[in-house]
Amino acid sequence: MRTVATLLLACLCLAGTASAENYLTLEEIVGLKRVTSAAMSPAGDRIAYLKSVPRELYVDANGPAWVELHVVEFDGNSTPYVTGAVAISAYAWAPDGRSIFFVAKRDPEAEFNSLYRISLAGGEAEQLFTHVSGIGSIYPSPDGATLAFTATDAPPAKQSELAEKGFMAVVHEESVPETHVWLLSLESLEAVRHDLPGSAHDLDWSSDGKRYAVGLAPSPLVDDSYTSQDIHIVDASTGEVESRIGSVGKLGHFEFSPDGERVAYVGSVDEHDPESGRLYLSSTAGGERRELVPNYMGHISDFTWIDDVEIRWLGGRGVYTEVYAANTGATREVEETDGGGVIIGSMHANPGQRMFAAVADSPDHPSEVFLVRDGEAPVRLTNSNPILADRDSVRQEVITYKARDGLELQAIIVHPAKQKRGGNPAVFLIHGGPEAHVSNGWISVYSRPAHALAREGYLVALPNYRGSTGRGVEFSKLGQNDYAEEEFNDIVDLKRYLVAEGLIDADRVGISGGSYGGYASMWSASALSEEYAAAVAFVGISNQISKFGTTDIPVEMYLVHSRAWPWENWMRLLERSPVYHADKTQTPLLIMHGDSDPRVHPQQSLEMYRNVKLRTETPVRLVYYPGEGHGNRNTAAQY
Repeated sequence: MRTVATLLLACLCLAGTASAENYLTLEEIVGLKRVTSAAMSPAGDRIAYLKSVPRELYVDANGPAWVELHVVEFDGNSTPYVTGAVAISAYAWAPDGRSIFFVAKRDPEAEFNSLYRISLAGGEAEQLFTHVSGIGSIYPSPDGATLAFTATDAPPAKQSELAEKGFMAVVHEESVPETHVWLLSLESLEAVRHDLPGSAHDLDWSSDGKRYAVGLAPSPLVDDSYTSQDIHIVDASTGEVESRIGSVGKLGHFEFSPDGERVAYVGSVDEHDPESGRLYLSSTAGGERRELVPNYMGHISDFTWIDDVEIRWLGGRGVYTEVYAANTGATREVEETDGGGVIIGSMHANPGQRMFAAVADSPDHPSEVFLVRDGEAPVRLTNSNPILADRDSVRQEVITYKARDGLELQAIIVHPAKQKRGGNPAVFLIHGGPEAHVSNGWISVYSRPAHALAREGYLVALPNYRGSTGRGVEFSKLGQNDYAEEEFNDIVDLKRYLVAEGLIDADRVGISGGSYGGYASMWSASALSEEYAAAVAFVGISNQISKFGTTDIPVEMYLVHSRAWPWENWMRLLERSPVYHADKTQTPLLIMHGDSDPRVHPQQSLEMYRNVKLRTETPVRLVYYPGEGHGNRNTAAQY
């Protein structure tokens, strides 16, 4: 959710008649299925995966995509296990590989979800356990006797009854319950809560099952989970904390070494690092950490242990991904490569396995399950969208250009179905974060329907402006304490480059994005209005001062974005806010926002709308999506 995808463009005035090219339509883009997670079996002979299946427009009841459980063999034979009107929120292989645990709310009348187990041999899933609150993530112990899970305590007694009588007051930020670690005996089906010093997130068992590592934040608030989470080593039998690893800044994936003596984790250089992206190794006793891939000019996102000596890691560099092995006994830098191949989003394997399960996409298809044997090319195992075989592929290209200060930047461009003399109209799609980047994989999603725009004759451009990830820590910090100026000038410089190349019409360029990309869109429509003919801002930022006072991540904003508090220089923040420049707005502006967004308060969109409405004659429209947060989850709202 942090890096919400960059826009809703369905309403962006699509001019002209659709071409004859057989590209995907908006409806088809919203309806695409996607693999969201994949897990290698303990024996390394098959892969379990979750598949997101959007609801059918105008037919199904309102709601987010269904999430199904499937298992695929290495020959590509995929078997559905739990499908249909179900939303699986967590799953894990049983250690013996004979069954799979999963969490879902299968009874519409039930108050909470439940833990189920389904045999690999088939048959109906067995409901094992229902907790006093919703179950979060699940982690079976290595011996299969215990299952750890995350959940809150039971809601206060009579809460539902009192709510029906109108007692629904919420104490802001103090009514958020802590998430605890619970250990469920799979024999007695009784759960015991461990009283740990913080709110729990991810968890990993040691190979002997005597300890577990858990990420704890000092409070259940999102801000603390981003900025102050640390790995704790816990005695599984007593719940006593043995040690803390001492990570700083943002924390990513972590795992015990096979021998249980060390912990590897994806972490941050310091508290000002915009994104966890470095691979560290620490003793389970804590103390000094060691970086395994120093000076990496990209961002590491995932890893798996091969054995006690080697760690297989996944990195994103530029617009591609790459997989390497690090030796725990030595550090070595990685040479830059030309990139290419599928874009791997995640990896999973068990120690001792010389292969891994991957979720990956490409310019030709959304995320699917791949099998990757070490040293070999990825092999695709699933085909979730047969419709793509009947649709034309877009022409997608990686380009490099220079900003006005000489900084080299990359962008993805999707060429229009038919190129016009003198240049095509263009739409620039700006990613959020800004600690995120666009890879050369599948581009079209509900918030950036590139295929449909190309069908209508638009060139689509997706720039990785300064402050993006994928270029190392220093590059990702370039936008800090400098909102809007150079980073959004990078987008203008891309426009000028494409005009000079004769690819686009300078007078027919639209811009859109979500979250920080929505901020870019509002800024472009106002402070840079002469550059853009249309703008669409989704869950965007319009006032950097009031954003501080209404967001759920003010500390994260301070540490990795502004690097200064508003009261240190009120005018500087105001001048970097689109509302300050609203009187310059000549670009027609469509603003869209979920009315329950905790990250960028919907007030941000209202402020921009009201300022443009009062101070100009420029067309502006504000659309709210009831019940949606920082990005639209429900299929109809996505469309």
